[in-house]
Amino acid sequence: MDQNNKNRRSFLKSTGTAIVGGSVLPFGFNIREGFAAQKSTLKVGLIGCGGRGTGAAAQALKADKDAELTCMGDIFEDYLEESYQSLKKMNAEQVKVDDEHKFVGFDAIQRVLESDVDVVILTTPPAFRPAHFKAAVEAGKHVFCEKPVAVDAPGVRSVLESARLAKEKGLSVVSGFTFRYDFPKRALFERIRNGEIGDITNVFTARNGGGLWYKERQESWTEMEYQLRNWYYYNWLSGDYIVEMMVHSLDLMSWAFNDRLPIRVMGTGGRQARTEEKWGNIYDHFSVEYEYENNLKGVHFSRQMKGCSNTNKVDITGTEGFATVDVGKRVHATMGAERWDYDGPSNNPYETQHEELFASIRAGEGKNEGELMANSTMLAIIGRMVGYSGQTMTWEEAMKSEVKLGPAAADYRWDLVVDVPQVPIPGITKDV
Repeated sequence: MDQNNKNRRSFLKSTGTAIVGGSVLPFGFNIREGFAAQKSTLKVGLIGCGGRGTGAAAQALKADKDAELTCMGDIFEDYLEESYQSLKKMNAEQVKVDDEHKFVGFDAIQRVLESDVDVVILTTPPAFRPAHFKAAVEAGKHVFCEKPVAVDAPGVRSVLESARLAKEKGLSVVSGFTFRYDFPKRALFERIRNGEIGDITNVFTARNGGGLWYKERQESWTEMEYQLRNWYYYNWLSGDYIVEMMVHSLDLMSWAFNDRLPIRVMGTGGRQARTEEKWGNIYDHFSVEYEYENNLKGVHFSRQMKGCSNTNKVDITGTEGFATVDVGKRVHATMGAERWDYDGPSNNPYETQHEELFASIRAGEGKNEGELMANSTMLAIIGRMVGYSGQTMTWEEAMKSEVKLGPAAADYRWDLVVDVPQVPIPGITKDV
């Protein structure tokens, strides 16, 4: 037992001193004050003008008074115009997008990158992310990259390569793993990192919720447009719900394990409540076990079913105590020799992530979360892979997978018919 405890402690402390990754600003630091002497304008381009894109752009502008939104791009004109009008109402002074810089179509990304923007916000459906991230880095732009960053292993490998190029170029890359920017969670995970509950033995994550949005099919839509407007329900666009949404929970699990990678993964999943054709080909429940070195275990449980109880929490067990994060109830506590509950300052992590992005750009630091965002995304992808197939997989096997869920980025067009596989059946489905 003593040797096992030593192994666990060594395992969890072997990757460095900073648990949250990258530079972490102290709670009392006001970035706007740090910008007071810096009057140069940072021009921002938005790529993907849905709800998340609109929110990210608004948060970016609020985070830096010297930032301006000068360019917008989306495949749908109505999304772009709705986003523009909303942003204009919220912050007219910093929204400076004229009609010539509103780009619509599959090539909108290139037209935004060809403008003189300094920073791009990538908030399209996840399937587009690897190609968009690569193009942005090659164009020399700083990037805010919404999670998840890919839907399959080839996409993850592409993101890792682009992240390496971004580092070589000194570009800043911040991901949309928002929990990493929440002050209460930073404080709790720092206490865990300092041994407050001893050596971590297992982590349990659960996120149960109900139904989500759906857009009724219109006669004028091609099949491609219908799927793009309902992208969440097609695994080639979203990666399945475990990749698109539950990746936040898995990122917290990874954080607890100091961002080390699992050895092997097994799990199950299926579709019991969301069974109609309109829900595409994704699952509505998953249960996955992640095995790490020294017999450490991480477990993820989730479902999306109406009429069931809801929760969103992470429980972390150590050799000398216990820690919990209840996202819905805003509980952040450790129970070691004594109980500790977070009672420090609060923040809006959606804004903080942009504040720290802009701060790194202005300081010339090249903050780069590329590897972190790729690995956390892959945790969700391998969870989907074992759930779909019913097979146990090693991390190496999953990372080497050549299975690509959708068409190549260059092949997108409105009349393209994507061959959407049927709902996967564990034990039968092979291409995962």
